[in-house]
Amino acid sequence: MAQYDIVVVGGGHNGLVAAAYLAKAGKQVIVLEAKPFFGGGVVTRELTVPGFKHDQHSMSHIMLQANPLIVNDELGLKSKFGLKYNFPKRPFVSIFEDGSSISMFTDPAANVAEIARFSAEDAQAYAEVSALGAKLLPMLTAGMFVPPAPFGATFAMLDQSLEGRVMLDILQRSAWDLVSDRFKNEKVRMHFLKLLSENLAAPFERGTGIGLLFFVAAIERYGCGAAVGGSGELSRALADCIKSHGGEIRCDTPVTKLIVSGGRATGVRTADNEEIMARDAVIGAIHPHLLGRFIDGLDTGVVQRAERVQQAAYSAFAVHAALNEPLRFKSDENVDDGYVVELHSGGMEDFLRKFDDMKYGHLPKKPLIGASSPSVADTTRVPEGKATFYAFSYAPYELADGGAAAWDRIKEQHQQHIIDEIGLFCHNLDADNIIAVHSDSPLDLERSSPSFQRGDIHGCAPYLNQFAAHRPTPDLGNYTVPGVERMYLVGPFLHPGGGVFGAGRGTAIRMFDDLGMDFDKVIS
Repeated sequence: MAQYDIVVVGGGHNGLVAAAYLAKAGKQVIVLEAKPFFGGGVVTRELTVPGFKHDQHSMSHIMLQANPLIVNDELGLKSKFGLKYNFPKRPFVSIFEDGSSISMFTDPAANVAEIARFSAEDAQAYAEVSALGAKLLPMLTAGMFVPPAPFGATFAMLDQSLEGRVMLDILQRSAWDLVSDRFKNEKVRMHFLKLLSENLAAPFERGTGIGLLFFVAAIERYGCGAAVGGSGELSRALADCIKSHGGEIRCDTPVTKLIVSGGRATGVRTADNEEIMARDAVIGAIHPHLLGRFIDGLDTGVVQRAERVQQAAYSAFAVHAALNEPLRFKSDENVDDGYVVELHSGGMEDFLRKFDDMKYGHLPKKPLIGASSPSVADTTRVPEGKATFYAFSYAPYELADGGAAAWDRIKEQHQQHIIDEIGLFCHNLDADNIIAVHSDSPLDLERSSPSFQRGDIHGCAPYLNQFAAHRPTPDLGNYTVPGVERMYLVGPFLHPGGGVFGAGRGTAIRMFDDLGMDFDKVIS
């Protein structure tokens, strides 16, 4: 029976972050990952042919750049373990059927000038959004990488100042509310609504409006980080950090149960019935829907509320390809260096109706697609002269005809449909350019990680009732599990939300406090 100070269940990037801080503090740490590789949603793999590195899930690290983990290099990921980032000049682009395009840059003045090509009034509105976002960004980021403050206290605090009341108002509005109120040009509206819907929330969902200020301010302040060598380089650097401090990472080791003794987490049991004990604590990337299966004897109410956590309104269908040359887009301006290129078929009514289609389990005839050649920003990912292709298309998890299981039947057909639709916006996405293709349906995404229930790669929906200390539920929102001492949670379904945030830092801080350790001393 093996014994460690800290046992971590799940080798996603959030678990690796928490493990790395504890290993640096001198704790004997082991990370147990069910898959043959670690990284979870932050992995880079040769999905098509050897030599082509594809980011299977996340491809951009925006908010991670605001995390003290990176800003202050607290774990030495950059200075000691080789993590490097490129920052594309043109992080986001929208291309419309008539060939017109809108680019988003990291320079606020450039963004104002870009919007002015479509509407002088909207350009002025954008300048105001940019200024307000920059003003509120410190308030937004201050609480993102630490344990969340109590939900009620947070709202009461916001209500005490003009800036806080402005943010409180925005927090309760939808993306449609914010965008349609500020911008009048249809293409400008679609440009921002598509960007905000990348959070897997439809434009009319309440509580999504803050994304407009959040994304604009974050992109202009921090840029869109593209890890050199692929997104998985973040996970690799974290693993190297853990190992350098004496920690272990064991793959192909699925955990089936938490061992609880005297109301305290004391270890785990693996699928092959091995018991691995924890002297101090257990950290688990356990989705709330699975909590009751993993931990016996929990309060019924805690389990029921966890099982009712809402997943995103829709999922995604991802297509990866190895190409002989980078994509060349049909556009009024050269946007081939765009890191994420959103492709718009039809007008605003068509755009909005596509979300309705997915709500009822139907695939839009003209899908909502973002496409790019990520290797344009990082040529180390491909053989010389070659390129990678990535498409992220929204899709319902449950299909009206056959449910989720039907994805296995229609997957190849839909893959080709996505490629054909993107081909309408490109000069060179054809058989001569495509070397090999790999795709992941919403069902495949769920299979790829227990954190991606119903194909939600962000863990759970970004609704206001699942925000901050109430994400995913009030019971679990402070990274702990009621009734089980020294059991801590990590994952995209916790504060601050899905995506590459390095959110395990908050879990680590909570654990340092409970274990009587000085977090500031370790990071200094």
